Amino acid sequence: MTSTPTRTAEFQPSGTEVPAVSGARTLGTLSRRAVAALSFRTIGAVYVWLLIIVLFSVWAPDTFPTVTTVKQVLNGNAVAGLVALSVVLPLTARVFDLSVAYTMSLTSVLTAYFMVTKGLGPGTAIALAMTAALLIGVVNGVVVVVLRVDSFIATLATGALIQSLITMVTNDSSITGVKLLAKPFANIAQLDAGGITLPVLYLLLAATAIWFLLEHTATGRRLYATGFNADAARLQGVRTDRLRFLTLVTSALLAGFAGVVFASSVGSGSPSAGTPYLLSAYAAAFVGATQLRAGRFNAWGTVIAVLLLGTGITGLGLATSAQWAASLFTGAVLIVALVLTGGRITLPAVLRRHKAPTVTETDDVSAPDKEFS
Repeated sequence: MTSTPTRTAEFQPSGTEVPAVSGARTLGTLSRRAVAALSFRTIGAVYVWLLIIVLFSVWAPDTFPTVTTVKQVLNGNAVAGLVALSVVLPLTARVFDLSVAYTMSLTSVLTAYFMVTKGLGPGTAIALAMTAALLIGVVNGVVVVVLRVDSFIATLATGALIQSLITMVTNDSSITGVKLLAKPFANIAQLDAGGITLPVLYLLLAATAIWFLLEHTATGRRLYATGFNADAARLQGVRTDRLRFLTLVTSALLAGFAGVVFASSVGSGSPSAGTPYLLSAYAAAFVGATQLRAGRFNAWGTVIAVLLLGTGITGLGLATSAQWAASLFTGAVLIVALVLTGGRITLPAVLRRHKAPTVTETDDVSAPDKEFS
């Protein structure tokens, strides 16, 4: 008589064990994502920023670690942040706009000129100044996109033409007047809530708008695709020329708005208002591209870079350091931030090589497949 073999009982997980395993996996995934998000390679500039805060708190304990200093950093760097954000979109599409500083100076001067010399109201003066900024963006777009002139050279030439117009209007002298110091024009930059002025709000709104455009719209993915590999994007049906044209127009408008805000904050139209902001704007944009969305120009990374540099310069001023220390600090921090965050971008930029994204992809793209030139 043969015995019937019995089958080994299989393990049947209970109803409570399956969710436990799934929950453990989910927790592990979230932990890995948190570690990656907080890694030095992702937000290295934030850690450098915190180190700077600690350093100056020890160096100048009576003046630096105060609420007043925080307000000073935010208020004093809002305009610089607006100019830095103005170059983010063109850079995303692989376009340089070196005319932003001159556009800022022009709108500052024109606003003051129309109000003081021509006696126009603030609304009309600002509208005319912003129209001039729009025209500059259109001219840049035509020269770069339609005439196929290299953006670096084209916008530099446009900047020279703008500077000649500024000199013609001002004779290289600032335009001042009582109307620039009075309400409602002065309120554009000087109105505050709890010591935080309106330009800080403008900066946050501009950064939020650019972040949403780049990260949550099809246009943003197409902009990144255009910057990473324009030929591949064009083959996918992306209208790369139109996108580059629009980024130049947007850049001019945002830089022009920064000029209006600057004129309101200082109460005059300066023919050299934008000159000090050009280098810092590009420095912040490139440092920002190593943060949060590594290898991609992004809004919040740029804001972090602006505040990092602003904190250091403010700290040096409060610590009564030598006059040349601010420039030394800026250069040193830029080098350290770029190198220690993994060397993803150097000046000029060298981005990691990866497959270019298609315009239908929804996944993140970490780096372009070409050098950014």
